[in-house]
This record gives sequence, structure tokens and C-alpha cells, in this order.
Amino acid sequence: MRDAQFNMIEQQIRPWDVLDQQVLDLIGEIRRADFVPEQYRGLAYADFAVPIGHGERMMHPVMEGRLLQALMLHPTDAVLEVGTGSAYLTALLAKAAHHVYSVDIVPEFADAAKNKLARYGIHNVTLEAGDASKGWSQHGLYDAIAICGSLPELPEEFLHSMNRGGRLFAVLGTAPVMQAVLIRRVGENQWSREALFETDLAPLVNAPSRPRFVF
Repeated sequence: MRDAQFNMIEQQIRPWDVLDQQVLDLIGEIRRADFVPEQYRGLAYADFAVPIGHGERMMHPVMEGRLLQALMLHPTDAVLEVGTGSAYLTALLAKAAHHVYSVDIVPEFADAAKNKLARYGIHNVTLEAGDASKGWSQHGLYDAIAICGSLPELPEEFLHSMNRGGRLFAVLGTAPVMQAVLIRRVGENQWSREALFETDLAPLVNAPSRPRFVF
């Protein structure tokens, strides 16, 4: 499995413009196979959206790498993750940041994540069950937000849940072509938006169907 993990990094993630060595080292530290359902462990390191139950799938490894690189996490950061899923990305975020608030609409994902994270000695995560498709401001302002399902447009609450200097990764649009974007809060009522790459990602459950905010 170590060879498969090395090959995933060197043959998939690095060639997809993930060049931050800290991000690559982080991905090498956490075994993706430990977060994949047992029947799919042979596909843990493949360029494949692994099913994890409840009609949900993991992100492709390359997208996880690009997300981490875009957010540029610091050891002091408070992070919101919308969509705990397998908890693999949760573990990566937690290793790089001060604290992660991870919420999923499927309670079973949050329950299963506790044991997975504990095996890695990861305790700086608050796991919650709930609908965060329109925002999750319960914990104040965040330094980084990772939205792990697509949205037609970004609900405004997410923008106002970011600290100044905060970063948000989201996949916006509708199938078959969507755009991964990085949004930064640069002032009290100012945000910048950078297009990262085109992709296709399953929508968040209960994703708003109408635009809430237009830049």
C-alpha cells in the first residue's frame, strides 16, 4: 500500500500542479486506505471517486491535493469543513490547522469519523451532524472553509463566516462543467475570486437552487 500511496502522489497529484511540498508530505503521512470502506480499499489510491455509502463518494485524490494547496493552511487556523464524508480530508485538514469544525448531513459519517481520527491521534476536530449547505456560522469566523460538494452559487453566509484574510474553496456551477474557485476575504465587505480549474463534483445535499450572491 505504501507503494500505491507514493504512486498516487507522484503520478496523479504532483502532475496536477500540486507542487507545495508541505501538502505532498501531509498526503504521504495519512493512509487514504484507512478511510475507505473495506470493499473498496483496493481503489483507495486510484484516480477514482470511491463510494462511501449513503449515495456519497470521496473526492478524487487530485482534487483533495488542489484543495489543500489552495487553502494554504497555517497551524493557527480555524477551519470549517462542509461534508465530513470518509473523514480522510478531515484528517488532512486537522494535521495542518489548529482546529477543524466538520459537519455532515449524514449522522453516520460524523459517528464513524470519531474512531478513524482517534486512530491517528487527531483530537482537534469538532464533528457535527447538520445541514450546512447554506452556511454554518455556529463557531464564529473561520480562517479557511472547505466545501466538499458542489453548489450552483455560493450562499452569502459563507462569505461573512470568513475572517479577513480567510480562504474558501468551493466547486460552483452545474454539471457537466463546474469551476473550482478560491475566494479570499480581503476587507469587511470585499472578497476576491480566483478560478482554479474546471471539474465536476456531486452537489451538496440540499444545495440552494438559486444564486444567493453574485460577485
